[in-house]
Amino acid sequence: MDLIPLLIQLGSGALGGNLAGNMMKSSSLGTLGNSLAGILGGGLGGQLLGMISPAMGAAAASGGMDITSILGSVLGGGVGGGVVMAVIGFIKKAMAK
Repeated sequence: MDLIPLLIQLGSGALGGNLAGNMMKSSSLGTLGNSLAGILGGGLGGQLLGMISPAMGAAAASGGMDITSILGSVLGGGVGGGVVMAVIGFIKKAMAK
């Protein structure tokens, strides 16, 4: 596996986690928490998108760095990071009650 798509996914996940945290202030985990949850979600989301979309999965597996694979990594990482941050934030909020 090529490291560049994974790094893009992790970075996009951190950004997605912080964006989700800024949009949902009551579920925010703080900058570090949002980033860590986003990085986790970015890695998972990027890998999941690669498994679901054969074109993006083949491009990532072959180490191709065309615009489709880059955008796929950014999209999968960002969405995955935001979703995981939101889920962890909602769980934290529910446990605090």
